[in-house]
Amino acid sequence: MKSRDNLLRLKHFQVQDKTRQLAQIDMMIAEFQRMSSDLLAQIEIEEKKAGITDINHFAYPTFAKAARTRVDNLAVSIRDLEEKRVPADEALKEAEEELKKAELKEARDGNSTEITEPVVDAMVERRMMIG
Repeated sequence: MKSRDNLLRLKHFQVQDKTRQLAQIDMMIAEFQRMSSDLLAQIEIEEKKAGITDINHFAYPTFAKAARTRVDNLAVSIRDLEEKRVPADEALKEAEEELKKAELKEARDGNSTEITEPVVDAMVERRMMIG
């Protein structure tokens, strides 16, 4: 019986870990998007101050040019994170399915000791709200 308890705890841990990883990816994407929009607002202010919006103009503000490069880099990072999010989401769904199977097997065998932690449920709900 102890090995089954350990199996359930392992499955719970895996779901928590996958949920945490997915939440971190979502938070990083949101942070990068916020940084990008802040930089775009700063670029607009710089362009208004200089009165020049042509990037190739010799007097285009240096800060605006550097900020545009940073915005481009952030966009690449966001795309990379979104690509990483897909397999992380699939891994979480797989871990949740394995947990459900293990819980059903435990319940079917009649040895149901309730191990479900409210932390897992709260993390799953929060993930659903975020993504």
